[in-house]
Amino acid sequence: MLERISLKIGEFLGLLAFYLWRSRRRIALNALRETLRVMPLNPSLSPEEITKEMFRNLGRSLVEILRLYAGDRSLLKKVEFRGLEHFWRAKEESKGIIFLTGHCGNWELMAISFGALIEPIGVVARPLNNRFLNRIIEKIRTRYGNHVIYKKGAVKEILRDLRMNRAVGILMDQSVSKKEGVVINFLGRPAWTSRMPGLIARKTGAVVLPAFIKRSGMGHIVEIGERIELKGLEPEDIKRLSEPIERFILSNPSEWLWIHRRWKKRD
Repeated sequence: MLERISLKIGEFLGLLAFYLWRSRRRIALNALRETLRVMPLNPSLSPEEITKEMFRNLGRSLVEILRLYAGDRSLLKKVEFRGLEHFWRAKEESKGIIFLTGHCGNWELMAISFGALIEPIGVVARPLNNRFLNRIIEKIRTRYGNHVIYKKGAVKEILRDLRMNRAVGILMDQSVSKKEGVVINFLGRPAWTSRMPGLIARKTGAVVLPAFIKRSGMGHIVEIGERIELKGLEPEDIKRLSEPIERFILSNPSEWLWIHRRWKKRD
């Protein structure tokens, strides 16, 4: 009962953000309209319906993370893992693992639950501008066993973790600068995309596994996919790394963070 109430509170907060956070609502709606011009989404909802449900999901996720911050571990019991055999098989190679994902579902919960229930991992993140909020988020991320790798100077820490046959989670669905990435086709439109996961995988031989979380009733499903074979570092290779994110979005459009300016132009 309490869990249902907390999710309803999250939905209310999400809807409040939908109506009040007009600048981000506009970004999401424009991105969805442009995407729907070039490819269909499933289910075939309107941009307004998808955006509203996305904000509801953000509200639900916020409440869930606050519960974890308060020490409520009951949420972890409702996370189901699928595809763990890919993870354990990769561990046998002893070259480390790169989990590739995006801002899909409750991505923070995915990392936390994996660290708490399976094995602690390194989480690559950009620090928030607000130091107070950043300390809170860092505490949540590390409370259940994981450690944070901030993007400034991240490569050295990532390489260290991979040498120790640990797993590192990297979000690969945000726009990056020209010096950091290449242009690939993302959801039917050109977008600057990070080369870092590919560079590190090629340098270390680490196994690259896609991982995503989505809502299922009152719980969540974390699905780990088969390894992504990387032949080089050309745009088509980086595209191959990004394709699992696109597939997730096409099937679960309201569970992706459309408020980010993914197709931002770079000078």
